[in-house]
Amino acid sequence: MLIDLHTHSQYSADGYMSPRTIIKTSLKKGLGGVAVTDHNTIKGGLKTIKCLETELKTLKNEFKVIVGSEVSTTQGEIIGLFLNEEIKSREPVDVMEEIRDQDGMVVIPHPFDVIRKESFTPQKEHLKLIHKIEVFNSRCVKSQFNRDALEFASKYDLGCIAGSDAHFANELGKAGIEIGNHNMDKSDLRNKQRKSDSEIGKIDLENVNLRQVILNNQYTVFGVKSSFINHGFTKLLKTWRKLR
Repeated sequence: MLIDLHTHSQYSADGYMSPRTIIKTSLKKGLGGVAVTDHNTIKGGLKTIKCLETELKTLKNEFKVIVGSEVSTTQGEIIGLFLNEEIKSREPVDVMEEIRDQDGMVVIPHPFDVIRKESFTPQKEHLKLIHKIEVFNSRCVKSQFNRDALEFASKYDLGCIAGSDAHFANELGKAGIEIGNHNMDKSDLRNKQRKSDSEIGKIDLENVNLRQVILNNQYTVFGVKSSFINHGFTKLLKTWRKLR
């Protein structure tokens, strides 16, 4: 099963996808789940779950939605996964502790992407609060940014995950984790094309504990780069919404 752990819906100021689009497109691309990690809100994740339980309930046993948020802090962005409540933007340590208080998972996205002013590079005092480092983000313009993240995670023995950072449907599934084929070392990042579930074996979605599987590193990481054009569209969309 393939899961994209970093996506944005229309509930992000720079996101375009509706919950329905996220589910339908993800399934079409062979994904078994996504984490919806909108900027400073969990509304997108909650709405996507609601869509799956109402409009698309026949697909409920085929797809998993993780509620998350990419939270702005005074030093950059931090992702919380498996959230139940909104998290306010403030100091990094406060945000990480609140994520943990919700029994959530602390993820540092694109930590060494110096082009993005929102990137948060963790210091040693933060390490004890971090669960995962995003070692592949499809929107990183330079491959070195992802390599630096992987090296950092390996150096401090932190878990590795990946996500497309999709803001548009064509980006979904470009990076993530593969559950059901986790014999490789966690630091061995593979660039590969997506597979369908039938190629890697079906996962019992109804009974699988995704949080535990991810915490225990029972997966491999995959990723391919996204087109730089998507960055331009994202900025245009964000500007247009501000001017409306």
